[in-house]
Amino acid sequence: MSDVLLLLAGFVALIFGATKLVDAASSLASRLGVPNIVIGLTIVAFGTSAPELVVNVFAAMNNNTDMILGNVLGSNIFNVLGILGVASLIYPLTVKSNTTWLEIPLSFLAALSVLVLANDVFLDGVAADAISRTDGIILLLFFCIFLVYNISLAKGGSGEDETPTINYTYLKAALYLLAGLAGLIIGGRLIVTSAVSIAQAFGLSERVIGLTIISIGTSLPELATSVIAVRKRNVDIAIGNVVGSNIFNIFFILGISTVVTQVTVKPESGIDIIVNIGASLLLFIFVFTGKGRQLVRWEGGVLLALYVGYLLLLLV
Repeated sequence: MSDVLLLLAGFVALIFGATKLVDAASSLASRLGVPNIVIGLTIVAFGTSAPELVVNVFAAMNNNTDMILGNVLGSNIFNVLGILGVASLIYPLTVKSNTTWLEIPLSFLAALSVLVLANDVFLDGVAADAISRTDGIILLLFFCIFLVYNISLAKGGSGEDETPTINYTYLKAALYLLAGLAGLIIGGRLIVTSAVSIAQAFGLSERVIGLTIISIGTSLPELATSVIAVRKRNVDIAIGNVVGSNIFNIFFILGISTVVTQVTVKPESGIDIIVNIGASLLLFIFVFTGKGRQLVRWEGGVLLALYVGYLLLLLV
């Protein structure tokens, strides 16, 4: 019970830290004359993925490599099957042209890249599968290409998607920045240590804990953002944020994690990699079925049902 309470406290601290860090950093950047486009593409984008990043870095430092891969794959699977499933049940999601033709295929490519990098035994004939530091650097290089694409896309935009910033004083922004960093560090540490203890107590693997509790908990900001956006009928934001987060998770977060430490890929992780690819592919297919480029309610129901089935498969 104490480990469960520590885990919950860790999630609260982590999400609080990420929120305050984004607000404070955005305010400081705005006061220093940083363009709104740059704030949105760097500070806000990095901040919303900070929970997954911090948890993975702590897991890497503790050599909990099953948790690293589980958190990234679990977050991506939850994003597509869980978050988009819930969001499209609330209101059909319209997909922008660039999301349809560039970002969703890039998300599918990112999922495929994990399959390739994690199959050393089959492809290279070595003794064990692993995602090495070299693989991590390659993922980070792909992330640089994705970042350049986003910058060029933003420069050619209409300015309608500007990032709102809170106008803090320098002192208040600095204090919130420190509080945000402290929340991230304390929360990340609590989550990793308590999750390992819970896994041992219930006889679960670190992989399953990473794929379920940790990945869902660290993806709560994306879930809240998407639900709020859909309720306000900003439906294109919901799907764009989720797809962008999936690309970010693999290219940046998995890249950083594997640079910190090599991730050994166990055979049972193969099903998670395949499910991640299948979710990305199914999203692409659903976007092209029916009228227009939409994710409608029945398709959201299918995505959500598949996620529930996947969770049952993991636990059983």
